Amino acid sequence: MKSRRDFLLELGGSAFSLPILSSLTSNDADATIADKQLKVVLVGLGSYAERVATAMKDCKKAKLVGGVTGTPSKIDTWSSKFGVDKANFYSYKDFEKLKDNPDVDAVYITLPNSMHHEYVIRAAKMGKHVICEKPMSVSVKQAEEMIAACKKAGVKLYIGYRMHFEPYTRELIRMRKAGELGKIMHVNAYFGFKSGDPNQWRLKKALAGGGALMDVGIYCINAARYATGEEPVWISAEEAKTDPVKFKEVDETITWQMGFPSGVIASCATTYNFNNFERLYVVGDKGFVELSPAYGYGPIKGRTHKGEMSWDTSKMHQTWQMDGLADCILNGKPDPNVTGEEGLKDMKIIDAIYKSIAAGGKKIML
Repeated sequence: MKSRRDFLLELGGSAFSLPILSSLTSNDADATIADKQLKVVLVGLGSYAERVATAMKDCKKAKLVGGVTGTPSKIDTWSSKFGVDKANFYSYKDFEKLKDNPDVDAVYITLPNSMHHEYVIRAAKMGKHVICEKPMSVSVKQAEEMIAACKKAGVKLYIGYRMHFEPYTRELIRMRKAGELGKIMHVNAYFGFKSGDPNQWRLKKALAGGGALMDVGIYCINAARYATGEEPVWISAEEAKTDPVKFKEVDETITWQMGFPSGVIASCATTYNFNNFERLYVVGDKGFVELSPAYGYGPIKGRTHKGEMSWDTSKMHQTWQMDGLADCILNGKPDPNVTGEEGLKDMKIIDAIYKSIAAGGKKIML
Protein backbone atom coordinates (compact mmCIF):
# COMPACT_ATOMS: atom_id res chain seq x y z
CA MET A 1 0.00 0.00 0.00
CA LYS A 2 1.37 3.41 -0.99
CA SER A 3 -0.09 5.81 1.56
CA ARG A 4 0.71 9.44 2.31
CA ARG A 5 2.70 8.34 5.32
CA ASP A 6 4.49 5.64 3.32
CA PHE A 7 5.44 8.34 0.82
CA LEU A 8 6.74 10.64 3.52
CA LEU A 9 8.64 7.81 5.19
CA GLU A 10 10.60 7.36 1.98
CA LEU A 11 11.87 10.90 2.34
CA GLY A 12 13.71 9.91 5.51
CA GLY A 13 13.73 11.33 9.04
CA SER A 14 14.55 14.95 9.62
CA ALA A 15 15.03 17.25 12.55
CA PHE A 16 16.84 20.41 13.30
CA SER A 17 18.80 22.44 15.78
CA LEU A 18 18.14 26.15 15.52
CA PRO A 19 19.49 28.41 18.28
CA ILE A 20 17.09 31.29 17.65
CA LEU A 21 14.00 29.14 18.13
CA SER A 22 11.86 29.48 21.24
CA SER A 23 11.93 26.92 24.02
CA LEU A 24 9.18 25.00 22.28
CA THR A 25 11.81 23.55 19.99
CA SER A 26 14.94 23.86 22.08
CA ASN A 27 16.50 20.66 23.33
CA ASP A 28 20.08 20.75 24.54
CA ALA A 29 21.70 17.64 23.07
CA ASP A 30 23.61 17.17 26.33
CA ALA A 31 20.61 17.76 28.61
CA THR A 32 19.52 15.07 31.00
CA ILE A 33 16.02 13.64 30.95
CA ALA A 34 13.56 16.15 32.41
CA ASP A 35 12.43 15.47 35.98
CA LYS A 36 8.82 15.70 34.84
CA GLN A 37 7.86 13.96 31.61
CA LEU A 38 4.59 13.82 29.72
CA LYS A 39 3.55 10.16 29.68
CA VAL A 40 1.88 9.33 26.38
CA VAL A 41 -0.17 6.42 25.01
CA LEU A 42 -0.51 6.06 21.23
CA VAL A 43 -3.98 5.09 20.04
CA GLY A 44 -3.71 3.10 16.81
CA LEU A 45 -0.36 1.43 16.21
CA GLY A 46 0.00 1.90 12.47
CA SER A 47 2.95 3.22 10.45
CA TYR A 48 2.62 6.78 11.64
CA ALA A 49 2.37 5.75 15.29
CA GLU A 50 5.58 3.78 14.81
CA ARG A 51 7.28 6.91 13.47
CA VAL A 52 6.10 8.90 16.50
CA ALA A 53 7.29 6.16 18.84
CA THR A 54 10.69 6.09 17.16
CA ALA A 55 11.00 9.86 17.44
CA MET A 56 10.04 9.79 21.11
CA LYS A 57 13.12 7.73 21.91
CA ASP A 58 15.02 11.01 21.67
CA CYS A 59 12.52 13.11 23.62
CA LYS A 60 13.56 14.71 26.89
CA LYS A 61 10.16 15.90 28.08
CA ALA A 62 7.79 13.28 26.63
CA LYS A 63 7.81 9.54 27.14
CA LEU A 64 5.94 6.72 25.40
CA VAL A 65 4.33 4.52 28.04
CA GLY A 66 1.70 2.47 26.20
CA GLY A 67 -0.51 1.81 23.20
CA VAL A 68 -4.02 0.93 22.08
CA THR A 69 -4.39 -1.61 19.30
CA GLY A 70 -6.81 -4.06 17.78
CA THR A 71 -3.94 -6.38 16.88
CA PRO A 72 -2.70 -8.25 19.99
CA SER A 73 0.35 -9.58 18.12
CA LYS A 74 1.75 -6.03 18.00
CA ILE A 75 2.10 -5.88 21.77
CA ASP A 76 5.21 -8.07 22.04
CA THR A 77 6.86 -6.28 19.13
CA TRP A 78 6.15 -2.80 20.42
CA SER A 79 7.07 -3.69 24.00
CA SER A 80 10.44 -5.00 22.87
CA LYS A 81 11.19 -2.34 20.27
CA PHE A 82 10.20 0.68 22.34
CA GLY A 83 10.73 -0.56 25.89
CA VAL A 84 7.07 -0.23 26.88
CA ASP A 85 5.49 -2.22 29.71
CA LYS A 86 3.07 -4.81 28.28
CA ALA A 87 0.63 -3.95 31.06
CA ASN A 88 0.12 -0.54 29.43
CA PHE A 89 -1.32 -1.88 26.17
CA TYR A 90 -5.07 -1.86 25.67
CA SER A 91 -7.63 -3.00 23.12
CA TYR A 92 -10.20 -0.56 21.77
CA LYS A 93 -12.87 -2.22 23.90
CA ASP A 94 -10.72 -1.73 27.00
CA PHE A 95 -9.88 1.88 26.13
CA GLU A 96 -11.68 3.31 29.17
CA LYS A 97 -9.37 1.37 31.52
CA LEU A 98 -6.80 4.07 30.77
CA LYS A 99 -8.74 6.28 33.17
CA ASP A 100 -7.39 4.37 36.14
CA ASN A 101 -3.78 4.30 34.95
CA PRO A 102 -1.80 7.03 36.76
CA ASP A 103 1.13 6.48 34.39
CA VAL A 104 -0.80 8.04 31.49
CA ASP A 105 -1.06 11.82 31.12
CA ALA A 106 -2.08 12.07 27.48
CA VAL A 107 -3.16 10.05 24.46
CA TYR A 108 -2.15 10.63 20.85
CA ILE A 109 -4.90 9.61 18.40
CA THR A 110 -3.30 8.24 15.22
CA LEU A 111 -6.35 6.40 13.88
CA PRO A 112 -8.09 6.90 10.51
CA ASN A 113 -9.70 10.34 10.25
CA SER A 114 -13.29 9.22 10.83
CA MET A 115 -12.33 7.73 14.21
CA HIS A 116 -10.74 10.88 15.63
CA HIS A 117 -14.03 12.28 16.91
CA GLU A 118 -14.99 9.21 18.91
CA TYR A 119 -11.63 8.62 20.55
CA VAL A 120 -10.91 12.26 21.36
CA ILE A 121 -14.22 12.49 23.20
CA ARG A 122 -13.69 9.16 24.97
CA ALA A 123 -10.21 10.24 26.05
CA ALA A 124 -11.46 13.59 27.31
CA LYS A 125 -14.10 11.90 29.45
CA MET A 126 -11.30 9.93 31.12
CA GLY A 127 -9.54 13.16 32.05
CA LYS A 128 -6.57 12.59 29.74
CA HIS A 129 -5.03 15.35 27.64
CA VAL A 130 -5.39 14.71 23.92
CA ILE A 131 -3.19 15.06 20.85
CA CYS A 132 -5.09 14.29 17.66
CA GLU A 133 -3.43 13.71 14.32
CA LYS A 134 -4.55 15.96 11.48
CA PRO A 135 -6.99 16.39 9.89
CA MET A 136 -8.73 17.01 13.19
CA SER A 137 -11.97 15.38 12.04
CA VAL A 138 -14.10 14.77 8.97
CA SER A 139 -16.49 17.68 9.56
CA VAL A 140 -16.77 21.07 11.20
CA LYS A 141 -19.51 19.77 13.51
CA GLN A 142 -17.29 16.97 14.77
CA ALA A 143 -14.41 19.37 15.38
CA GLU A 144 -16.65 21.65 17.42
CA GLU A 145 -17.87 18.71 19.49
CA MET A 146 -14.30 17.57 20.16
CA ILE A 147 -13.32 21.02 21.41
CA ALA A 148 -16.42 21.24 23.59
CA ALA A 149 -15.79 17.79 25.11
CA CYS A 150 -12.20 18.65 26.04
CA LYS A 151 -13.20 22.00 27.53
CA LYS A 152 -15.93 20.35 29.59
CA ALA A 153 -13.48 17.76 30.89
CA GLY A 154 -10.82 20.38 31.62
CA VAL A 155 -8.20 18.71 29.41
CA LYS A 156 -6.03 20.18 26.68
CA LEU A 157 -6.55 19.34 23.01
CA TYR A 158 -3.77 19.71 20.45
CA ILE A 159 -3.62 18.79 16.77
CA GLY A 160 -0.57 17.03 15.30
CA TYR A 161 0.66 19.99 13.26
CA ARG A 162 4.31 18.96 13.45
CA MET A 163 5.45 21.69 11.05
CA HIS A 164 4.90 24.31 13.76
CA PHE A 165 7.74 22.67 15.71
CA GLU A 166 10.02 22.17 12.68
CA PRO A 167 12.87 24.72 12.54
CA TYR A 168 12.72 25.72 8.88
CA THR A 169 9.01 26.46 9.24
CA ARG A 170 9.54 28.27 12.52
CA GLU A 171 12.23 30.42 10.92
CA LEU A 172 9.82 31.36 8.13
CA ILE A 173 7.25 32.39 10.73
CA ARG A 174 9.88 34.32 12.71
CA MET A 175 10.99 36.20 9.62
CA ARG A 176 7.41 37.11 8.76
CA LYS A 177 6.65 38.30 12.30
CA ALA A 178 9.92 40.27 12.50
CA GLY A 179 9.04 42.13 9.31
CA GLU A 180 12.06 40.78 7.44
CA LEU A 181 9.87 39.92 4.45
CA GLY A 182 8.04 43.22 4.58
CA LYS A 183 4.41 43.27 3.50
CA ILE A 184 3.40 39.79 2.35
CA MET A 185 2.34 39.97 -1.29
CA HIS A 186 1.74 36.36 -2.36
CA VAL A 187 1.82 32.76 -1.13
CA ASN A 188 2.19 29.67 -3.29
CA ALA A 189 1.63 26.33 -1.53
CA TYR A 190 1.26 22.86 -2.97
CA PHE A 191 1.75 19.29 -1.80
CA GLY A 192 0.85 15.91 -3.24
CA PHE A 193 2.02 12.50 -4.35
CA LYS A 194 0.88 9.53 -6.41
CA SER A 195 -1.35 7.36 -4.28
CA GLY A 196 -0.76 3.62 -4.57
CA ASP A 197 -3.02 0.80 -3.36
CA PRO A 198 -6.58 1.54 -4.56
CA ASN A 199 -7.97 -0.40 -1.59
CA GLN A 200 -6.29 1.64 1.14
CA TRP A 201 -8.46 3.33 3.75
CA ARG A 202 -7.43 6.81 2.60
CA LEU A 203 -9.42 6.30 -0.60
CA LYS A 204 -12.55 5.31 1.35
CA LYS A 205 -14.74 8.31 2.15
CA ALA A 206 -16.25 6.61 5.21
CA LEU A 207 -12.81 6.37 6.81
CA ALA A 208 -10.91 9.32 5.36
CA GLY A 209 -13.69 11.88 4.96
CA GLY A 210 -11.98 13.15 1.81
CA GLY A 211 -8.98 12.54 -0.40
CA ALA A 212 -5.82 14.51 -1.11
CA LEU A 213 -7.23 17.73 0.38
CA MET A 214 -7.79 16.30 3.85
CA ASP A 215 -4.65 14.19 3.80
CA VAL A 216 -1.94 16.52 2.48
CA GLY A 217 -3.75 19.58 1.14
CA ILE A 218 -4.32 20.59 4.74
CA TYR A 219 -0.58 21.33 4.98
CA CYS A 220 -1.04 23.99 2.29
CA ILE A 221 -4.06 25.48 4.04
CA ASN A 222 -2.19 25.69 7.31
CA ALA A 223 0.92 27.03 5.58
CA ALA A 224 -0.97 29.86 3.89
CA ARG A 225 -2.32 30.86 7.29
CA TYR A 226 1.03 30.88 9.08
CA ALA A 227 2.79 32.48 6.12
CA THR A 228 0.43 35.46 6.16
CA GLY A 229 -0.55 35.55 9.84
CA GLU A 230 -4.12 36.05 8.64
CA GLU A 231 -7.31 34.09 8.22
CA PRO A 232 -8.86 33.80 4.74
CA VAL A 233 -12.09 35.63 3.96
CA TRP A 234 -12.95 33.81 0.75
CA ILE A 235 -12.22 30.54 -1.09
CA SER A 236 -12.49 29.50 -4.73
CA ALA A 237 -11.71 25.92 -5.79
CA GLU A 238 -11.83 23.38 -8.63
CA GLU A 239 -11.19 19.65 -8.82
CA ALA A 240 -9.66 17.57 -11.62
CA LYS A 241 -10.29 13.83 -11.65
CA THR A 242 -8.40 11.80 -14.26
CA ASP A 243 -9.04 8.42 -12.65
CA PRO A 244 -12.74 8.28 -11.70
CA VAL A 245 -12.50 4.60 -10.80
CA LYS A 246 -9.64 4.79 -8.30
CA PHE A 247 -10.89 8.09 -6.90
CA LYS A 248 -14.56 7.26 -7.03
CA GLU A 249 -15.16 8.18 -3.39
CA VAL A 250 -12.60 10.92 -2.72
CA ASP A 251 -10.94 13.89 -4.41
CA GLU A 252 -7.89 13.36 -6.62
CA THR A 253 -6.45 16.79 -7.52
CA ILE A 254 -7.69 20.14 -6.22
CA THR A 255 -6.50 23.68 -6.94
CA TRP A 256 -7.79 26.61 -4.93
CA GLN A 257 -7.25 30.23 -4.04
CA MET A 258 -7.57 31.80 -0.61
CA GLY A 259 -8.15 35.53 -0.25
CA PHE A 260 -6.95 37.30 2.90
CA PRO A 261 -8.02 40.62 4.49
CA SER A 262 -4.77 42.35 3.46
CA GLY A 263 -5.47 41.56 -0.17
CA VAL A 264 -2.98 38.70 -0.37
CA ILE A 265 -4.09 35.75 -2.46
CA ALA A 266 -2.63 32.31 -1.75
CA SER A 267 -2.52 29.94 -4.71
CA CYS A 268 -2.67 26.32 -3.55
CA ALA A 269 -2.95 22.79 -4.91
CA THR A 270 -2.91 19.19 -3.78
CA THR A 271 -3.03 15.82 -5.50
CA TYR A 272 -3.07 12.07 -5.08
CA ASN A 273 -2.08 11.53 -8.71
CA PHE A 274 1.57 12.56 -9.23
CA ASN A 275 4.86 13.00 -7.39
CA ASN A 276 7.48 15.78 -7.12
CA PHE A 277 4.87 18.24 -5.93
CA GLU A 278 5.89 20.00 -2.71
CA ARG A 279 6.60 23.69 -2.20
CA LEU A 280 5.89 26.74 -0.04
CA TYR A 281 6.87 30.11 -1.49
CA VAL A 282 6.19 33.32 0.44
CA VAL A 283 6.88 36.67 -1.24
CA GLY A 284 7.02 40.00 0.55
CA ASP A 285 7.96 43.45 -0.68
CA LYS A 286 11.30 43.15 1.16
CA GLY A 287 12.17 39.51 0.59
CA PHE A 288 11.05 35.92 0.21
CA VAL A 289 11.24 32.43 1.68
CA GLU A 290 11.04 29.25 -0.38
CA LEU A 291 10.83 25.81 1.18
CA SER A 292 11.02 22.84 -1.18
CA PRO A 293 10.54 20.14 0.01
CA ALA A 294 8.35 21.98 2.51
CA TYR A 295 6.19 19.50 4.41
CA GLY A 296 7.69 16.00 4.26
CA TYR A 297 9.61 14.29 7.03
CA GLY A 298 12.83 15.59 5.57
CA PRO A 299 15.13 16.83 4.63
CA ILE A 300 13.34 20.15 4.38
CA LYS A 301 15.30 22.51 2.13
CA GLY A 302 14.99 26.27 1.92
CA ARG A 303 16.36 29.55 0.71
CA THR A 304 15.56 33.20 1.33
CA HIS A 305 16.57 36.54 -0.15
CA LYS A 306 19.52 36.30 2.27
CA GLY A 307 20.73 32.98 0.86
CA GLU A 308 20.44 29.25 1.46
CA MET A 309 18.88 28.00 4.71
CA SER A 310 20.87 25.28 6.42
CA TRP A 311 20.16 23.70 9.79
CA ASP A 312 21.11 20.57 11.68
CA THR A 313 18.91 17.59 10.71
CA SER A 314 19.74 15.25 13.56
CA LYS A 315 16.23 14.99 15.02
CA MET A 316 12.94 13.76 13.66
CA HIS A 317 10.13 16.31 13.41
CA GLN A 318 8.04 14.36 15.89
CA THR A 319 10.80 14.63 18.50
CA TRP A 320 10.51 18.40 18.34
CA GLN A 321 6.72 18.12 18.31
CA MET A 322 6.31 15.83 21.31
CA ASP A 323 8.82 17.68 23.48
CA GLY A 324 7.17 20.96 22.48
CA LEU A 325 3.70 19.70 23.37
CA ALA A 326 5.01 18.33 26.67
CA ASP A 327 6.22 21.84 27.46
CA CYS A 328 2.76 23.20 26.69
CA ILE A 329 0.92 20.64 28.83
CA LEU A 330 3.32 20.30 31.75
CA ASN A 331 4.87 23.75 31.95
CA GLY A 332 2.19 26.00 30.50
CA LYS A 333 4.37 27.15 27.61
CA PRO A 334 2.37 28.89 24.86
CA ASP A 335 1.62 26.58 21.96
CA PRO A 336 2.57 27.58 18.39
CA ASN A 337 -1.00 27.59 17.07
CA VAL A 338 -1.73 23.87 17.29
CA THR A 339 -4.84 23.84 19.51
CA GLY A 340 -8.17 22.28 18.68
CA GLU A 341 -9.39 25.75 17.72
CA GLU A 342 -6.67 25.91 15.06
CA GLY A 343 -7.75 22.52 13.77
CA LEU A 344 -11.32 23.80 13.56
CA LYS A 345 -10.21 26.77 11.45
CA ASP A 346 -8.65 24.40 8.91
CA MET A 347 -11.78 22.24 8.89
CA LYS A 348 -13.90 25.28 8.06
CA ILE A 349 -11.60 26.08 5.14
CA ILE A 350 -11.74 22.49 3.91
CA ASP A 351 -15.53 22.66 4.09
CA ALA A 352 -15.53 25.88 2.05
CA ILE A 353 -13.23 24.33 -0.59
CA TYR A 354 -15.58 21.40 -1.07
CA LYS A 355 -18.56 23.78 -1.24
CA SER A 356 -16.84 25.84 -3.92
CA ILE A 357 -16.09 22.73 -5.97
CA ALA A 358 -19.72 21.61 -5.70
CA ALA A 359 -20.80 25.08 -6.84
CA GLY A 360 -18.59 24.99 -9.94
CA GLY A 361 -15.79 27.10 -8.53
CA LYS A 362 -17.99 29.78 -7.02
CA LYS A 363 -16.30 32.07 -4.49
CA ILE A 364 -17.30 31.08 -0.96
CA MET A 365 -17.16 33.76 1.69
CA LEU A 366 -15.89 32.82 5.15
